[in-house]
Amino acid sequence: MMKNELRAEMFPLGESGILIEFGKEIHPDIHRKIKTLAKYLDEYPFTGMTEYVLSFTSITVFYNPIEVRKIKRDSEKGKLSYEIVEGILEGILSKLNDSGNTRARVVEIPVCYGGDFGPDLEYVAEYNKITVDEVIKIHSSAEYLVYMIGFAPGFPYLGGMSEKIETPRRKTPRTLIPPGTVGIAGMQTGVYPIGTPGGWQLIGSTPLELFRPNECPPSLLQSGDIIRFCPISFSEYEQYRREQQ
Repeated sequence: MMKNELRAEMFPLGESGILIEFGKEIHPDIHRKIKTLAKYLDEYPFTGMTEYVLSFTSITVFYNPIEVRKIKRDSEKGKLSYEIVEGILEGILSKLNDSGNTRARVVEIPVCYGGDFGPDLEYVAEYNKITVDEVIKIHSSAEYLVYMIGFAPGFPYLGGMSEKIETPRRKTPRTLIPPGTVGIAGMQTGVYPIGTPGGWQLIGSTPLELFRPNECPPSLLQSGDIIRFCPISFSEYEQYRREQQ
């Protein structure tokens, strides 16, 4: 049986980066291919590689062009650093197998919905012509894939939210949203890990700390995780907070 090789387009990104694009749409299959390459680079970084950054449809690999040119291969003589790295990555992709057998970590996130924690919960219900309880049930019954971490330290970009609770961003963003706040913006939902401005519709809050700067890794959530939101009462929320202190 032939293995399903990874296929991607590559583009130079300045003098020390290369963009490997696996597609044009946000999809779990594309994310799986990105994670397959990322796992390989974690285990077998090539000479001169410094880091990589994941996005919805691509992975950007950064490298030191001087170190890359130290690679001793006859076939690399006279080539630009980008061309050398492109060749290395093409070789890696040709031998990787997109088997889809990776097992995701499941993280349950308790959420206290509504009230002061979710001042926009009623608006989300009204916008979608459903009840508040239905919003909570729909939001907490899905499984969400963490595509990447970005915007703020520990902020998860999630896929998998039902279109039944899709709600546009606020016309006027708030100047400060407390850490742990759960929000909706369009077809996305997420959790604010630190206090930042934001224009998402706020529906609840979690007592869990998503960004923990003194731990390694500092982000509770990682790309590839599966998230489940679990409704809790205010008293349960307070108990969670006390247990974490």
